Amino acid sequence: MNWLIILLGTTIGGGIGWWIGARFGIMTAYMLSMAGTAVSFYYCRRFITEHMP
Repeated sequence: MNWLIILLGTTIGGGIGWWIGARFGIMTAYMLSMAGTAVSFYYCRRFITEHMP
């Protein structure tokens, strides 16, 4: 269950980063997608450790 939360969260975070960065170019989209994935991974892990038994 934990990995499902992480998978969904990082997919959404990376997609949002890509969507924002695509307005400026392909490399900006890639970099913001990686940043969005990393940030969402952190918050998903934090959510899991605080709210899941």
